[in-house]
Amino acid sequence: MFKLGWFTTGRDKAARDLLSVVQQKIDEGFIPGKIVYVFLSREPGESQESDAFLRLCEDLGLKVYCLSAKHFKPSLRQQNRKAWRISYHQKVYELIKKDPVDLVVLAGYMWVVSAELCQKLPMINLHPALPGGPQGTWQEVIWKLLAERAEETGAMMHLVTPELDRGPAVTFYRFNIKGEKFAPLWEAFEKKLAEKGLAKIIKEEGEQEPLFALIREEGVKRELPLIVYTIKAFADSEIRLVNHQLVDREGKRLLEPFDLTSRIEKYLATGEW
Repeated sequence: MFKLGWFTTGRDKAARDLLSVVQQKIDEGFIPGKIVYVFLSREPGESQESDAFLRLCEDLGLKVYCLSAKHFKPSLRQQNRKAWRISYHQKVYELIKKDPVDLVVLAGYMWVVSAELCQKLPMINLHPALPGGPQGTWQEVIWKLLAERAEETGAMMHLVTPELDRGPAVTFYRFNIKGEKFAPLWEAFEKKLAEKGLAKIIKEEGEQEPLFALIREEGVKRELPLIVYTIKAFADSEIRLVNHQLVDREGKRLLEPFDLTSRIEKYLATGEW
């Protein structure tokens, strides 16, 4: 049985929803695996949201390890963030090392993982851009797409490495942002761009800008199935990580990340996994 670890900060409803869906798919047998543990970077009583996450884990019968990042050596964190990161994740590893797993998913984990822990555990994380696409937050990614008049976008699950958001992609999806319902919004955006410039659009409209909002909406509804299908691909041994290299079922190294676009689009069209 495929063994999964789960790292999160449990800061919002999205973190709970994602865990619930993955556990549901496990219970249904869609993902042939088990969540061995959840690691939460907050402790009981630290926030209402993470307390709600803890209650969910209890309801689901999941083992949880807690270690508050906020309360862990705060003076060191202020003085030397790298040293703090190493020390904190050494303590994390001491908590979880007796429960070996095949893969760790970072699911709303709000701290940069130490280089040492990246080497000890096969960890993957979501980045809201195509492989080779823009870096940064999802907001930064979308503004860059608009500035570049990009034809398409997507998201990837990538291997966690010491370089933030720069680990090699393992899976991804893509979708077009120029055709159909996007076209009239591009036309309106181009007019505003000519009149005001991008900086003023960002200042005045921000995330409410219609084209920006539609790209975000289309991306978000694909992110959860990307994570589910990625975990399933690993659990089914379609893809594996061997010495931090992505390989196929036969152990042959994959030179490109695993494209899950067709599976995700089928799910969105039918509602069936």
